[in-house]
Amino acid sequence: MKITDLNGFEITVTDLNKAIEQAENFKDLHHVPPVPYDKVRQEYWNDIYNKLLELKSKLDHEQPSR
Repeated sequence: MKITDLNGFEITVTDLNKAIEQAENFKDLHHVPPVPYDKVRQEYWNDIYNKLLELKSKLDHEQPSR
């Protein structure tokens, strides 16, 4: 499975649930006190998080019902 980050780089996802967990943790991190680059990092990780959730949703809908 692959996603593309905001910089156009392709990222291979080998453990989707773990990747979602990691992105969820990173998306709201910031320094205390905040530094200007925090906003850029938060935008990056929010984008990754949303793309991972979208991928999970797509995969969940592709699996046949039992």
